[in-house]
This record gives sequence, structure tokens and C-alpha cells, in this order.
Amino acid sequence: MTDGTPRTAGEPEPAAPAEHAEMTSLERTALYKSLGNPLRRRILDYLGRHGEANSTVLARELGESSGTTSYHLRKLAEQRLIEEIPEKSGGRERWWRSLPFSHTTPDPATMTQEEYAAAEQLALLKIEMDTRLFRRAHQEYRGPQGWAQVQRTGTWMTKSDLHDFVRAYKELLDRYGHPEDAVPEGARRVNVRFYAAPDPVGEWEGEPTGP
Repeated sequence: MTDGTPRTAGEPEPAAPAEHAEMTSLERTALYKSLGNPLRRRILDYLGRHGEANSTVLARELGESSGTTSYHLRKLAEQRLIEEIPEKSGGRERWWRSLPFSHTTPDPATMTQEEYAAAEQLALLKIEMDTRLFRRAHQEYRGPQGWAQVQRTGTWMTKSDLHDFVRAYKELLDRYGHPEDAVPEGARRVNVRFYAAPDPVGEWEGEPTGP
């Protein structure tokens, strides 16, 4: 699975650039725990929606103490999920903004037990968020010309076809999406999710479907 700084209706994900440098299992475990922390997700959500904030603003908006938000901001910065805005920071007042981020979770078979548990908890949280987003897309659908769009389909592909399709999908996102510093008038943040899963082997009309 590919993860990024959250970006559903309630969890924004900044546009994904090149991935972080190779991470150790301990670093990935810490990352999954951080992304699965409810308050840190809310902080990332706020920064994704509003661009920047300091601990005082976040404390007021999220109903927490400034000491608590300041602590979590520092932890998010340590993991390169956010960065300080030098030109706005001064004295004890530090302003922060999100950093573009992309991470592809490795094969679960290669994970340590602790890493897998952290990744699983994060996956369950994302499933809940994506389920709410799926329901919203159906509820807000107003026809093919509306903002909410729903597409569900199935087709035959080789594994190579699927990998090529995923690459083309990413290219489409880059082609039609706009970076935060060049958003055109009338644009809205659009939440997009992509999943692909083959039918189980041997379960296509009772016939073997291959490996």
C-alpha cells in the first residue's frame, strides 16, 4: 500500500513527490505509529487544509493545550512530515507547514512483528476513513457533471498490465492535479483513492484462473 500524509475529507494528503530515503524497520514502525496517532492526524489535516499554523492556533482549533500541540509538532518534524517556516518563526513562536510525502509499505512478510502490528493498526484506521469517503461520494453524487464521481469496474490484466496501469494512473494525477502553490481559481481539494485486487485463484466461474 502507498501511504501519504492523510488527505480524505478530514485527512489531507499533500501531493506525493519522490519517496523518503530508505527507511529501517524501526523508522517505519515509528512512522506508522505517528500516522495512526489521532491528534497528529488532525494536525496534519489542519496543515493540509490551511497551509500553515503554530501551536497556539492548533491548540485553539483542535481543543488541546499549546504544550501538547507543540510536542506533537516537533515529533512530526522529526519524521519530516512537516517543517518550520523560518520567515514566520521568531522567539518562542514557531510556524509550521506540511512537507510533501510518499511512502510505499513493504511486503508484510518482510516486517518485524512490531512493524506489522503498527502497519495493521494504521491500515484499519485508513479503512475506516476510506469507508466514510466512499459513502460520501455516493451521497454527494449529482450526476456525471458533478464534483463527486464514483467508478467501479473489473477487467482482465496480466501482472505487467496492472503495474503499467498503476504507473499511468500516477501520471494522470500529476497531469490533472495542481501543486499547492499553483492552485487555479475554482479548484477544490479532491480526494482520490485507487485499489486493485485480483479475483482469488480458482474462483472465476469455477475455473482455474492461474497464479
